[in-house]
Amino acid sequence: MTTLAENRNADPAELAKFGALAHRWWDPESEMFGPLHSINPLRLGWIERVAAGLDGKRVVDVGCGGGILAESMATQGASVLGIDLSEKALGVAKLHKLESGAPVDYRLVAAEELAGEMPGAFDVVTCMEMVEHVPDPGSTVAACAALAKPGGMVIVSTLNRNPKSYLFAIVGAEYVLKLLPRGTHDWARFIRPSELAGFARRAGLDLAGSTGIVYNPLTKVFRLEPRDTDVNYIAAFRRSA
Repeated sequence: MTTLAENRNADPAELAKFGALAHRWWDPESEMFGPLHSINPLRLGWIERVAAGLDGKRVVDVGCGGGILAESMATQGASVLGIDLSEKALGVAKLHKLESGAPVDYRLVAAEELAGEMPGAFDVVTCMEMVEHVPDPGSTVAACAALAKPGGMVIVSTLNRNPKSYLFAIVGAEYVLKLLPRGTHDWARFIRPSELAGFARRAGLDLAGSTGIVYNPLTKVFRLEPRDTDVNYIAAFRRSA
């Protein structure tokens, strides 16, 4: 039988992998999601800078998972919609919303579907650590572009594909330092900045800035480093007016 996820731009195995651990999403000590808690303040601050603030803006977080970034953006005054295709992750997000009181709406819907419903509806579109987990990342970027207002921002984070990222993100993070469970990422699905820029150009987006996120294993601290996008990186694009 064909599942709903198989009819969408989603990998059922990836959804199952993250869904099985969704109950740990808000645990900052969890093996899978701890790094997200560590980098979230960095991501949020950078998004605020490139978007010239979030207060009063309409934002959609594509692939929101358990809502870590979505809630953070809401606390900065944004009107946030979080979307995902993992029912378990959205269930966790909704439960945490009841505890935190964060004004976030959540929907089980694909970015491509929402773009058909609400084209040009958002000032800011975020898509964090998601495009490397879908079968067609170009389709996701195109949907994000369609969701943004003319002149709006689309902000994507992912992992670069090169020997250094294999060493750091796979061997180092999953096997040596054990920052993530083994099998969290598939290196072949990592996306070079040039590939992401190509998806963006074809979707009518112009690059507005980028930065890397680097990890110091000695201090166990993440930091933003604009000159180093070899492993984790964030790119901001502006939709043509």
